[in-house]
Amino acid sequence: HCVTIAAGVPTIWMGLYQELKNNPRDISCVRALVVGGSAMPRSLTERYETELGVNVVHAWGMTEMSPLGTVCNLQRQHFDLPQHERLDIKAKQGYIVPGVEMRIVNDEGNALPWDGTTMGEVQVRGPWIIRSYFKREPNPESFTDDGWFRTGDVATISSDGYMQITDRTKDLIKSGGEWISSVALENLLMAHPTVAEAAVIAIPDAKWAERPLAVVVRAPDCDAIDSQALLAYLAPQVARFWLPDRIVEVDAIPKTSVGKFDKKVIRQQYAAGNLT
Repeated sequence: HCVTIAAGVPTIWMGLYQELKNNPRDISCVRALVVGGSAMPRSLTERYETELGVNVVHAWGMTEMSPLGTVCNLQRQHFDLPQHERLDIKAKQGYIVPGVEMRIVNDEGNALPWDGTTMGEVQVRGPWIIRSYFKREPNPESFTDDGWFRTGDVATISSDGYMQITDRTKDLIKSGGEWISSVALENLLMAHPTVAEAAVIAIPDAKWAERPLAVVVRAPDCDAIDSQALLAYLAPQVARFWLPDRIVEVDAIPKTSVGKFDKKVIRQQYAAGNLT
């Protein structure tokens, strides 16, 4: 028997790609890898599709949504686009599945435009979307007065309905009153050939309130991480104030039981003075 479709979080597919790179084998039976849990770096999607010929499908949802909210497949109008534009679309979490309503809102709860650039908190509702938690009082942190479930994710939605997660609300970095996406920085860092994994957290700053700190694991074929080279690589791709104040090399990034980067533990490591 051969595997035809597999689903997992991005760290699973990072490890599998490295294994296939070191020990090539025939995976022509695989029709699709489904990615969920967090955003997979565009660079990794490109490697799977161009080097291994595997279709990568992003999906997004949560238990409270039973569980699917979006799925990312190319539509007919995308087939003739250049490859890099198709990959840009496939890096998104996708279009909303039938039966689910979605909106993005600002801090005041006002709906934001679907223009592909405006970031807001993702809220959903629908026949099978959670309306309350069992034996718990209604909580405004989870539900709005008009019946929307607050997912805790921050995203943009394009004019054609494709949603792209930019961060969790608790992981966004607010520096000098401006938002910085930790996920965007992580994905850019992991596209660099010397970086295997990267996680970005907010650290306190007396002037700007918060600044980004990047924690990276070097790639197996890399002898050392050059922080200045990484900053120079990031500089033309992001606003200057997005650049991490520090890049710290570690042997491993802590992960949760489902393979996501455990930023709570990373913050604890920083507070304990272990990330210097």
